[in-house]
Amino acid sequence: MPDCIVAEDEELLRASLVQELAAAWPELRVVAECEDGAAALEAIAAHQPEVAFLDIRMPGLTGIQVAAAVAQSSPRTQVVFVTAYDQYAIEAFEKGAVDYLLKPVARERLQATVQRLQARAGGGPDQATLDALLQHLARRPPPPSAPPPLAWITASSGRETRLIMLEDVAYFRADNKYTVVVTAEGESLLRTPLKELLVVLDPNRFRQIHRSTIVNLAAVLSVVRDDSGKGQLRLRNRSETLPVSAPFMALFRGM
Repeated sequence: MPDCIVAEDEELLRASLVQELAAAWPELRVVAECEDGAAALEAIAAHQPEVAFLDIRMPGLTGIQVAAAVAQSSPRTQVVFVTAYDQYAIEAFEKGAVDYLLKPVARERLQATVQRLQARAGGGPDQATLDALLQHLARRPPPPSAPPPLAWITASSGRETRLIMLEDVAYFRADNKYTVVVTAEGESLLRTPLKELLVVLDPNRFRQIHRSTIVNLAAVLSVVRDDSGKGQLRLRNRSETLPVSAPFMALFRGM
């Protein structure tokens, strides 16, 4: 019985896709339903599913970034991107060894996708294909409706409220319902959960390295890998190192 994961940050769309999959491919077992890219990456590494349905725009890691890491962490996993209508993206997908579904997902289109997945079972996308896809999509202009990334935040340090420029942040660390903001000068508390912060940070500058940690790439001095596949980040202006969970190490390929 083949396994799959479904990653979609909109709960109703995720539930609808799972329901349609049950009708189109009764033998397929959904082993994880994920609402963000980090959860999807961890679920794929844990379950090694035959198929991953990835929403392109998710908080934190995008579906494209997850797919790029999957080529290393679970090479047999076939990727299906789920996207709103975007001709620029669709042209890129049609050139690669991946499939795509448009939102809202049409039953006939899903059935055609299932047939293609079954025909090429065990043939996940190669790294070169996904690298080319990433480069193509990176050149696309941002959607006009997308708000600009944050430039600064306010956070509490004792009785003081500090204005912190995002370029000065070394990393963010989850702390229950709040987030600790770490700079070269010290730590402050942000009354925003890490999950909500992911939505408004610049994805080209900030990278999630663990379910509870987001790092500013400009603050990273080096990456050290161990034999288990996990890693440690050394920072430029902080003495501590940051653990990188094994599924996220593929995001630092080439460093």
